[in-house]
Amino acid sequence: MSKKNIDKLLIFALGGVGEIGKNMYCVQYGNDIIVIDSGLKFPEEDMLGIDIVIPDIGYLTENRDKVRGIIITHGHEDHIGGLPYVLKHLNVPLYATKLTMGLIEAKLKEANLLGTTNRIVINSESVLPLGVLTATFFKTNHSIPDSVGVALDTPEGVVVHTGDFKFDQTPVNDQYADLHRMAEIGKKGVLALLSDSTNAERPGYTGSERSVGVEIEEVFRKAKQRVVIATFASNIHRVQQVFDAAAATNRKVTVIGRSMVNVVSIASELGYLHIPDGMLIEPEEVNKLAADRVVILSTGSQGEPMSALTRMARSTHRKIDILPGDTVIIAATPIPGNERYVGRTVDELFRIGANVIYGPGSVTGVHVSGHGSQEELKLMLNLIKPKYFIPIHGEYRMLRQHAILAESVGIAKEDIFMCEIGDTVEIQNGVARKGSKVQSGNILIDGLGVGDVGNIVLRDRKLLSQDGILVVVVTLSKQDGKILSGPDIISRGFVYVRESEGLLEEANRIVTNTLTKLMNENVNEWASLKTNVKDVLGRFLYEQTRRRPMILPIIMEV
Repeated sequence: MSKKNIDKLLIFALGGVGEIGKNMYCVQYGNDIIVIDSGLKFPEEDMLGIDIVIPDIGYLTENRDKVRGIIITHGHEDHIGGLPYVLKHLNVPLYATKLTMGLIEAKLKEANLLGTTNRIVINSESVLPLGVLTATFFKTNHSIPDSVGVALDTPEGVVVHTGDFKFDQTPVNDQYADLHRMAEIGKKGVLALLSDSTNAERPGYTGSERSVGVEIEEVFRKAKQRVVIATFASNIHRVQQVFDAAAATNRKVTVIGRSMVNVVSIASELGYLHIPDGMLIEPEEVNKLAADRVVILSTGSQGEPMSALTRMARSTHRKIDILPGDTVIIAATPIPGNERYVGRTVDELFRIGANVIYGPGSVTGVHVSGHGSQEELKLMLNLIKPKYFIPIHGEYRMLRQHAILAESVGIAKEDIFMCEIGDTVEIQNGVARKGSKVQSGNILIDGLGVGDVGNIVLRDRKLLSQDGILVVVVTLSKQDGKILSGPDIISRGFVYVRESEGLLEEANRIVTNTLTKLMNENVNEWASLKTNVKDVLGRFLYEQTRRRPMILPIIMEV
């Protein structure tokens, strides 16, 4: 009789499901936890003043002695951006491919973590024993080189995490997806598959990155003046094609924008980017060359307010101006939520007189996604043939659509697990079910503060942004409780003081009367004085203005 497993296999996401970004997935068996990816995401509109958002790793820090390592699938921000924060609290070994590690090291250097982090470079042939779990890898295509999927051998069976992928039959760098390895893994039997759902709503196949190169070269040929091209800095295949097209059309290239400069230097140093000798020029040299001999490679494809392209569009860039007749290519699609910023930048560029090539409506195909569409997602499911399926990496509707695709290729509905952040899938003796939740959520980063801005602070910021603030300052006598000075009312963002003198005088009178009445009734606890002033003043101001400013009473005793 076979011995039953007493330990359970747990699979859960601390980020990356029901959202785009901050990817972090965990596989745990007994006393061994493996973390896959550690990303960030950008704040939503109601997260006022927040810079970035990372996963809550409370569960991992509580169980830090069980965490065997963090495996990174590829070098995009939504997979590596959380590392400088996570590694401060979770100093565990880090496993990544050569280029991915190069990009991570630049981040760790900035965060002074390079010396304390154990970094192990892997490749698609690596075999990592991590406690009772063993990790192996397979090559995938994505919009950044050196991306891999992960197969974790566990006592319950094999768990496969695809990483971000598409199937590009003609990849720019000739790194083909390893379909044979995927099929081999599938043939041996896979317990559970976690697969990228980003393009689950898009029918057909995602185009090859190589097709973009042809279009870019065509635009370069036709452009009579300078060409400015903005794309994601980390899309090294796209960056390579810009250099290739510049070489074919006899143009020099200058690189602007901090992240673009960083990535170009790291990728060329590590041999992932091949730049012909003498092609790179400094931004200061641009104006010395004929306009039809220059390409400006820039950040800002998402219309970010401080990016190089946005500053050029507003003529506030220190080194480069866009001139009427220049061609601007935005070789990226807007991340959901950024459409407005991109639209604003495009408007500014048209206003200057530039020819702008952007978005799905543009005649030329200057962008393809790095994520597989529906037919590629089905191919992955058919290669891996999992018993259980967990769609990951996408907003809820994308996960749902991916689940429908899985059903269409023969996976039973009850074997598909739609998970929220923190949900666990428990597998014991080959049987899977939804388990209890683990601690999870968002950690908000504002400046140097990590997690010190929570819902209450955000609520206050929202109130301040809507109706402003009134500060009421009063000085009372300790002896007899009489008002010695004030109340002085200071208004910010509520009403314009000079035009609202009557309103503020009346408010002043109401505060004085309230305080006098309370003193006469021997109420002299500061808490009740403040609460009464807030209530009475709040009611009056709402009646008069239909606004609810934040009211801060400050009471001093002398």
